Amino acid sequence: MKKFARITAAALACAALSACAPGGETRVAAPALPPPSYSGVPLPPGAVLDRPGVAPETGFAQDTEWEGSLRPDNATPAERIPDVVERGRIVVGVDQSQYLLSYRDVTAGDLRGFEIDLAREVSRDIFGDPDRVDFRFVGSQQRAQSLQNGEVDIVIRTMSVTPTRVASVDFSTPYLTSYVRLLVPRDRGISSEDDLPGTTVCVVDGSNLVQLAREIAPQSTILRTRTWADCLMATQQFHADAILADDAILAGMAAQDPYTTILPRRYGQQQYAVGTHKGDAGMTMQVNSTIERLRNDGTWNAMYERWLSGSLASPSMPELRYRATSEAKEQQ
Repeated sequence: MKKFARITAAALACAALSACAPGGETRVAAPALPPPSYSGVPLPPGAVLDRPGVAPETGFAQDTEWEGSLRPDNATPAERIPDVVERGRIVVGVDQSQYLLSYRDVTAGDLRGFEIDLAREVSRDIFGDPDRVDFRFVGSQQRAQSLQNGEVDIVIRTMSVTPTRVASVDFSTPYLTSYVRLLVPRDRGISSEDDLPGTTVCVVDGSNLVQLAREIAPQSTILRTRTWADCLMATQQFHADAILADDAILAGMAAQDPYTTILPRRYGQQQYAVGTHKGDAGMTMQVNSTIERLRNDGTWNAMYERWLSGSLASPSMPELRYRATSEAKEQQ
């Protein structure tokens, strides 16, 4: 009788807990869960979407009114930039994700590209050693600020000469000419800006191309990202349908993603120059002396052949751009 009562109690306990497994183990009913849903891949960190129809705040900035850089004198690096020579290293602000220009090789772990080579050549002329460079990553929006705050000695990061930047930093003579174009994935059906209405165009926030994108694509959503690598990722994840950038930058993207193409139309010209501290004539002339050497001894051509051959960037080095001699002397 007692045995029967124990069996009955166990049976009632199992019923109360929904079910019992063979062998007397108790099974507890799982709580009801909502059906799975897919919300899509999130935007790149820090990215911002601007609705269509936002008017450009300013026109696309050109450097046509720039008076030019400072012509190098005959002084030595120790005379021009004594603090840097005494320190034994030059601190250079660069990017680390612009393929072919300035990127980190994930296999070797070092920085490579056209602009990295340029930084090493500046170091070579100062110290006799191309490896006396302390590379610091600076974002697109922090290029001028990093110079103003004294975080770096120079910036070599696809920094074009614009009126706004000239007001806060000085520039070397240009080292590379590039043209603004559109890169699109081949499967989006975009062959010109006429196909942009209703699409999303990506640009890097803080670049002078944000205003140009609003101008040529007024019926498009504008996606502003932190880096050009984020723009490429956005097209691959269907957050963006086109990228507006300089063709020297787009060439690296096209090399990384063969399912993209660069459209032929040019929307503007940009010349990259090395950014220096405002009023630092010695550093500006030191960098210009290196750029002149690269021009004269064929090093620039070798750098271009190594990194940008076959790209859409101009295969010729920009002309030297110096201001009048009397004005240069006043800056010293």
